[in-house]
Amino acid sequence: MTATTAPRAFSSSPVWAHPLFWLVFFTLAHIAVRVAVSPSVKWDEAEQILWTQQLSMGYGSQPPLYTWLQWLVNQVLGPTVLSLSVLKHSLLALTYAFMYLAARELLDERGAFWASASMLLMPPLGWYSVRDQTHTVLVAAMVCAAWWLLLRIVRKPRSLDFALLGLVCGLGMLAKYSFALVAVAMLVAALSVRTTRSALLSHGWWWAPIVGLLVVLPHAVWLFSHLHVATAETIQKMNIQPEAGWGQGFLSLVEGVAGSLLLWILIALWAFRANWWRTPVTPASPAMHQMFMRFLLLIMLALAGMVLFAGVTNFKGRWILPLLCVAPLAAFAARPQLQQDPRGGRYSVTIFVMAVIILVSAGLRPWFSGLRGGVDELNHPAVELAQELSKMGYDGLGTIVASDHMLGGMLRVRFPQAFVDACRSPEIGIPQCVADHAERSRRAGKGLLLVSRADRIAPGWWEQALSRVAPQPVRSIDLPFHRVREGTPFAHYSYVWYPPAKQP
Repeated sequence: MTATTAPRAFSSSPVWAHPLFWLVFFTLAHIAVRVAVSPSVKWDEAEQILWTQQLSMGYGSQPPLYTWLQWLVNQVLGPTVLSLSVLKHSLLALTYAFMYLAARELLDERGAFWASASMLLMPPLGWYSVRDQTHTVLVAAMVCAAWWLLLRIVRKPRSLDFALLGLVCGLGMLAKYSFALVAVAMLVAALSVRTTRSALLSHGWWWAPIVGLLVVLPHAVWLFSHLHVATAETIQKMNIQPEAGWGQGFLSLVEGVAGSLLLWILIALWAFRANWWRTPVTPASPAMHQMFMRFLLLIMLALAGMVLFAGVTNFKGRWILPLLCVAPLAAFAARPQLQQDPRGGRYSVTIFVMAVIILVSAGLRPWFSGLRGGVDELNHPAVELAQELSKMGYDGLGTIVASDHMLGGMLRVRFPQAFVDACRSPEIGIPQCVADHAERSRRAGKGLLLVSRADRIAPGWWEQALSRVAPQPVRSIDLPFHRVREGTPFAHYSYVWYPPAKQP
């Protein structure tokens, strides 16, 4: 392997000129904005608020690592919007930091900054992860960490780095199952290049599989006994339709890849102009260049194979993001001369401007929804609803059964001492779900609160929810949404409260 650029300490420039300063600044700013913008929760946030009520080896179709981490943060900060934001934005910061460290194995500080910060120009990470994602953020962090450790091993194999690579790969599998595709493609691509193969098979290589298997094994045992539960939702989202033909699948694949990479490509071409394609390909490391190209080829072949042989017709950008987030690093490592390009300044400024736009947009998103005449979960009057329920007699301790998990998550933030669940799917039996909670509440000597919101409720939910418990009149609460235009109908909530003395 040709000589690569070893990591170096930051230069003696002002602190505000360091990438780490801005990474910390924007991380803290995003946390502050999220806490300030709304006390309510989004889809993935609500799932975490509910799931962290108990530790488990698996949570539906998702591996458990993110929920375990959220549980740990909740022990310090409580089940709050702050705890949700601290974990997610810390993981986003780690994603950019790990990619920066990976790039420093091949590029100087400027090139490493571009390789890392370019991921901000990938909407599934730059915007949608800020808006509402959890597991995608964690798996992206683990993918970037895996690239960093692999590049360290290629530069200088160490037993410790092999062990750390195994740890990261194990954690990646516990973050999201799609990490397996990344790991396999990385392994095959690395073994296909002589220099990287020699490094991967050097002394101490066995630490990687041993540590990785030890990390994954407990969850793997659970997974094999809950395989249908763990895969049903993902298969449904992929919209597998072998009879639909290949056209729909390839169109969705192209849209997913373009949605991840097109904005970054366009901005890079605008910034560097003709220098981007006129600059000869003289990789910082020919071996790593080969490995990057073969990795990306394997990923695209695997995705195409899912269309051709599995009938997958739906690819979401958040699924593709972890697979392709190394593309900017591969591109800049192929043309390291761009690090001295005089046009590079406009690329850095564009990234900074985009970071500011995303931060401002994150703060204004409830107003965006309100101005459009729509209502977002963040527009819900969470504090006022909790106050009204308390005035109507709810003691803050009784079990809460909501008609959807977002309402349940919103209420658990307000009533952290209550156990909260969502009985929302007719397929799994709303009457039985409510009856089970009623019985557990009775045995525990606690009350039971049934609650719904009009903008998201399954047809006939109240009829089913009350079919196997003591009949009670359904009461209503009407409250104005926050940050919506004048004339928007009020939020309408319905509830039934069974006090502890009046068990259903």
